[in-house]
Amino acid sequence: MTSYPKMLSPLVLNGGLTTLKNRVLMGSMHSGLEAGSGFLGGEVDLTKMGKFFARRAKGGVGLIVTGGVAPNRAGWVSPFSAKMSTTNEMKSHKTVTSMVHEADPDCKIAMQILHSGRYGYHPLSVAPSAVKSPIGWFTPKALSSLEITATIDDYVNSSSLAKEAGYNGVEIMGSEGYLINQFIALRTNKRSDEWGGSYENRIKFPTEIVRQVRAAVGPEFIIIYRLSMLDLVEGGSTWEEIVKLAKAIEAAGASIINTGIGWHEARIPTIATSVPRAGFAFVTQKMMGAVSIPLCTTNRINMPHVAEKVLATGQADMVSMARPFLADPDFVNKAMEEKAAEINTCIGCNQACLDHTFKGITASCLVNPEACHEDEFSEAYKLVETGKKMKIAVVGGGPAGLAFSTTAARRGHDVTLIEQSPIIGGQFNLAKVIPGKEEFYETIRYFDAMLKKYGVKIQLSTRAEVPTLTSENYDAVILATGISPRTPSIPGIEHPNVLSYVDVLRHNAPVGKRVAIVGAGGIGFDVGEFLTHKKSDGIADDMSVDGYLKDWGVDKTLSERSGLFNEDDSGSKPLTPQREVTLLQRKKGKLGAGLGKTTGWIHRSQLKKMNVAMVGGVEYEKIDADGNLHIKVTTGKKDKKVTTKQILEVDNVVLCAGQTPLRDLEEGLKEGGVKVFRIGGAEEAGELDAKKAIDMATRLAIQVEDCKGGEVFTMDEGKSAKAIEFMRGLLR
Repeated sequence: MTSYPKMLSPLVLNGGLTTLKNRVLMGSMHSGLEAGSGFLGGEVDLTKMGKFFARRAKGGVGLIVTGGVAPNRAGWVSPFSAKMSTTNEMKSHKTVTSMVHEADPDCKIAMQILHSGRYGYHPLSVAPSAVKSPIGWFTPKALSSLEITATIDDYVNSSSLAKEAGYNGVEIMGSEGYLINQFIALRTNKRSDEWGGSYENRIKFPTEIVRQVRAAVGPEFIIIYRLSMLDLVEGGSTWEEIVKLAKAIEAAGASIINTGIGWHEARIPTIATSVPRAGFAFVTQKMMGAVSIPLCTTNRINMPHVAEKVLATGQADMVSMARPFLADPDFVNKAMEEKAAEINTCIGCNQACLDHTFKGITASCLVNPEACHEDEFSEAYKLVETGKKMKIAVVGGGPAGLAFSTTAARRGHDVTLIEQSPIIGGQFNLAKVIPGKEEFYETIRYFDAMLKKYGVKIQLSTRAEVPTLTSENYDAVILATGISPRTPSIPGIEHPNVLSYVDVLRHNAPVGKRVAIVGAGGIGFDVGEFLTHKKSDGIADDMSVDGYLKDWGVDKTLSERSGLFNEDDSGSKPLTPQREVTLLQRKKGKLGAGLGKTTGWIHRSQLKKMNVAMVGGVEYEKIDADGNLHIKVTTGKKDKKVTTKQILEVDNVVLCAGQTPLRDLEEGLKEGGVKVFRIGGAEEAGELDAKKAIDMATRLAIQVEDCKGGEVFTMDEGKSAKAIEFMRGLLR
């Protein structure tokens, strides 16, 4: 008997001609592997992409959808990105399909055909009308009627080549604001010919694509259509129009309709960790019964019990999960084996997946750095040679220490983890109490399960000392000792009303109603969230969908166009904060400029809704005897600078002014002849970075037996990121 009978049950497609072994679809995401390596115009090497997907096929998923592949050059996401329009390109993809089918012959794989339209980061971009995207670089060229017909032909050609390459199907990307979506919406389609004007004319483009693709590929081939069921931008579709399109897509020959939520330019979070689990499944549920082909729902479904509940309650016929398969390729197998506690859960942080994509860096995963880098971590699952097995002490049970301990122990090393607090988790124990970051509880749960599974000896509430470590004859000591909060040099800083972020988040220090936060990095924003919201109960399942939708102005009844409340009755108005907070930084300019590329705007919006005052260009003068903060604020540029003095009358000042690495043990250990390595914050404090800490720790753990003391290993982010930043600079 399984705990997930609906999720693991087969799904019949195409009138019984095709069957999926379960109802789990690995959703499409840009990984950076799709373009491969090789010479322009010739066959490219897609081995890395093949290994990535084969690993997920081996992990039990029923249907995989690749990252977006353009049907022609104009459809590129960026210059020379993935495209399927030639025989050579088709031959390259045979590597991917053969590796997937070899890993599991029952796993199906579909190639996503994505035409970026006005979202293309290149001067060849096209669209139904010459309307520039607010997040784009170029104004697109308006397609002529002949060019539209040719583009449809390119979709058909790409689908036929995908079938020849060994794919079991294609997904036609019709959502998220890409070209097909641009034809459908009045926001971007200003045409007055047969491809614009009435809704029937505007949906002619997608329906013709599906109809002609089906005619070309035959009845067994899977055609998934990604339908934008909730645009979340002004000038999008009404629900009645979306239902009409769904029926037209079914009639044209689609096998599955997959749910798309929000355009990329929408200012409502749809996949970040602050979005409640399965927060948009209600949209797919509303479509259930309107068509007879299977409907797939998506967004923030990250555990088997969440997927099962969605399916068992009739919200969808299948579930799509993309980033959860970055976090754990064995997601489905672990569910089948009743080992959900061992699933490395996607926390929705975006730091190593979407943020990497928008920087031109190959994607990965904060909690699983092996994702998309399978070649680099080929030793991660191999047992260490008998003669090289080491006795290792790891000091510190934060993200870096946990990642090293579990990986090294899995490989056969004798690992002892020493943590001075009574619980593992380190800085994750601070993160997990921030409203919207409850998923960090899951990462701690996962590491706890892995420590036990691989036999790591755990010493909690134990302070590591040099004499003890040297007397135990360890072959290596790994310093994962983390950081110490930095105390800035401000007169009066010793006042009892001055607190550190650790006092607030870990020790539950009482905080008054008026607060000044010194430092506007990631920690400062987190403290701002913590102090202005009600305290979280720590249960990710219980995050309120209704409350979330109201806060962001989303109409759950879908009676409003695009799913947005009208401005007069929007639920996205300022909320009632728990405290009056002022967030300060020394630098001028936008606060939180160093936050995540795809999530920073969310954090700024959240604090803005909580009426948090954000002040840059601050010089801290003193904290007086009453605990008030005296500052100077400089605004303006060069000869127009204006400096004003202010006294912030506050109950508390909370310091979020950076941190320094904790390395107290290092010198004594080296003097005692111990081989020492530093990882995580002990190596590099800076802005707390769990992504870098876990990556660094894992890379060391897979080769520690062959390393010299002090060696550090980090991800090579490549040249593409620098090239993209250079281009952005030119276009500013």
